[in-house]
Amino acid sequence: MATLGPASVSPSAAAKAASADWSTTSGQAWAAGPPTETVAELLRTLELTINGRLDGVLHGNHQGLTPGHGSEPGESRLYQPGDDVRRIDWNITARTRETHVREQIADRDLTAWLVVDVSATMQFGTVVNDKAQTATAAAACVGFLTARNQNRLGAVLVAGPSIHVIPPRSGANQVRAVLSTLSSPPTSEGLGHADLAGALDRVGAIASRRGFVVVISDFAGDAWQPSLARLSLRHDLLAITVHDPREYDVPPIGLVDVVDPSTGAVREVRVTAKVQQRFAAAAADERERRDTALGRSGADVIELSTDGDWLGAIVQHTRRKRVQAVRGDGIKR
Repeated sequence: MATLGPASVSPSAAAKAASADWSTTSGQAWAAGPPTETVAELLRTLELTINGRLDGVLHGNHQGLTPGHGSEPGESRLYQPGDDVRRIDWNITARTRETHVREQIADRDLTAWLVVDVSATMQFGTVVNDKAQTATAAAACVGFLTARNQNRLGAVLVAGPSIHVIPPRSGANQVRAVLSTLSSPPTSEGLGHADLAGALDRVGAIASRRGFVVVISDFAGDAWQPSLARLSLRHDLLAITVHDPREYDVPPIGLVDVVDPSTGAVREVRVTAKVQQRFAAAAADERERRDTALGRSGADVIELSTDGDWLGAIVQHTRRKRVQAVRGDGIKR
């Protein structure tokens, strides 16, 4: 679905400067050096905001984004609705004639992967943040949660046809390095659609052990669906979708230029009330197809909006996963 362009955004002065940095990387490789002072200040503020809020809601050791996940086999217990059928213990099930699943001991040395899309379609926003900035904030939250859990974090970053891989390492400095690189992607406008499928396949080829993969994108198109399904066979998946409210509803504002940022194609459209209704219906259909595909992959899903509380949504998901992990251990509430 095409988006209106250019976006009219009114962020703070610092965010405006960061946006300017993002737009001046045309034709350059992804940044490998230290970030600019403006970007560094934004990253410090983001880190303090995230860690301050997480300190208020997460307590205890190893309280990360995926409590209870692991690769080492543990005790068996009776199957409960919602359990992963891939963990059925067939030997005990055959002996007892009751379905059992094998618990997994939470590892302390897992590898988490971030797949973050900052392509042309993500450089769109009609509120304080654009989608790429919201995606970076979500990546920061996931990254610092991973660092709290003392796991390693790797990243595969996508900007149109360009893919950048950051090898996995542990610690907060690794999270900062990923965020710094995310803040300076190459310009991808007019270079084609995001190679999200290629990024997912890259993670599948690199990650030899079962791990945790977080995919942050607007999930435009459908080329990514087979790759995500293949990745789910081996890894635990979390899909974080990012959208702007204007992508679901365009007011009847008259004659406008509609731009496809991926290809650069421009079309003049007169947006009337009837066109507004057709646009909303088409956007709803596309959203339903996306959600159906994500559901088939078995991924957990968090939906973020550029005008919403992105940190609250991720914290709420983390709390829910912790409760599920406790109930999976057989503790009744």
